[in-house]
Amino acid sequence: MNSRIGIIQGEQVAARDRERSPLDRGAMFARLAEGQLDSAYRLATFILAGDRAEAEDAVHDASVRAWNHFGDLKDQASFEPWFTRIVVNCCRDRLRARRVQPLGEAELAASLDPDAAEALARSDSLERAMLALSPEHRVVVGLHYLGDYSVDEIAARTGVRAGTVKSRLHYALRSLRASLEAAEREVVR
Repeated sequence: MNSRIGIIQGEQVAARDRERSPLDRGAMFARLAEGQLDSAYRLATFILAGDRAEAEDAVHDASVRAWNHFGDLKDQASFEPWFTRIVVNCCRDRLRARRVQPLGEAELAASLDPDAAEALARSDSLERAMLALSPEHRVVVGLHYLGDYSVDEIAARTGVRAGTVKSRLHYALRSLRASLEAAEREVVR
């Protein structure tokens, strides 16, 4: 009985959306998407290992996909997790399509203060440690620490179970710690 009510409500929402003018639909999408673009860009930049151009392209692709499927969204209150999931999937597509190359030392040094040699070493170590993570691990770390999402929220945004998110987060952090400790031992030598 509850599923029937849900189907009827979904049909009513879809009918309402079809009745709206394209301008209303466009304004609604723009309002919802605008609030998500900054965090989506930060997340995409993180997942794509600091490649800003790739991140911009991924967020653009996600915006286009979201617009094309906006009519499928039944509850506007769930726009943020829905859009985040699309961004994550676009990043995954880009990672599969071509291997993301780490920033070269010259680009990394140019983006930092030239007098910050210690900061450069730490940043380089962290970047290498992040690049060593699998894309799945990078996604959960990014959503948890950049997006400040809980395990359940990450599960909803990635389409995996909460237990899988916990496991990926655990192994990602363990790998990051090990990589950073190894890098620190190298510096001490």
